[in-house]
Amino acid sequence: MKLFTFLASVIFGLAHLQAQEGERIRDVIYTKHDGVALTMDIFKPANPNGAGIIKIVSGGWKSDHKQINDGGWQKAGYTTFVVVHGSQPRFQVEEIVADLNRAVRFIRTNAAQYGVNPMKLGVTGSSAGGHLSLMLATRGGPGDINAADPIDRESSAVQAVACFYAPTDYLNWFADGDDAVGIGRLAAYAGAFGPKATTAEGREKLGRDVSPIYWVHKDQPPVYIVHGDADAQVHVSQAQRFLKRCKETGAICEVLVREGAGHGGWKEMGDDTARMTQWFDLELLGKQPTTPFTFNISSAPSTPAK
Repeated sequence: MKLFTFLASVIFGLAHLQAQEGERIRDVIYTKHDGVALTMDIFKPANPNGAGIIKIVSGGWKSDHKQINDGGWQKAGYTTFVVVHGSQPRFQVEEIVADLNRAVRFIRTNAAQYGVNPMKLGVTGSSAGGHLSLMLATRGGPGDINAADPIDRESSAVQAVACFYAPTDYLNWFADGDDAVGIGRLAAYAGAFGPKATTAEGREKLGRDVSPIYWVHKDQPPVYIVHGDADAQVHVSQAQRFLKRCKETGAICEVLVREGAGHGGWKEMGDDTARMTQWFDLELLGKQPTTPFTFNISSAPSTPAK
């Protein structure tokens, strides 16, 4: 009898702990093409706030299921959709962008099933994941009303973005005229850009098509970017120029520059994620932060993480 009571208490305790931590739904297929199935994991919080965060798993436009985690958004009440896309060089940047648009459309179609308001979707990512986030911000939009698949009729627009060190302009990488469309500083990523990048004319067109800065418009969702000014991979001017372009068009944007920070790896990244949570709280839930946002550029020191 004592053993039964003990086992019952353990089972109850585990169930209670799971309820507190929320639920994880693994390997939800959002599209199939070219012989592969692309998936997302969905993290449902114990106390959902009705909004969703789309977290893009991407580094160098490669996506790996081993990198899946909820990013802490679940604890803040956000149902979190962690999306894995097709990786380069098999799939190129334009195809990857299409994957992400499909993922948003899938989420919006099934939002009620996951307890999410389809008009309260934020997106986040780092580096290539940040780039893809900004592509959704600037180019996401209405679906094809004549599409055979009802998912493809939905909009891929998101309502807020918060990301780390995102590329925004491949035609002006570190300086004006610094072409990095699969050449120069990004020659190692030639496979991600594909055959269009083998000529100057092709790079000019492709560079504009996949650079968020050329698609900025006043009706895009509010964007928050954190970028280190010692980033040797994605120059801080990428964020600075994006903010400047947003100001020119009337779009909402804020940039925090971390002084002395490189391409990730500073101790204050947790603080930055907390600030991003406040950004999503403001833009998706209408919750005012204790410290107001400036919708401008600011800087703060960084401490290298070991």
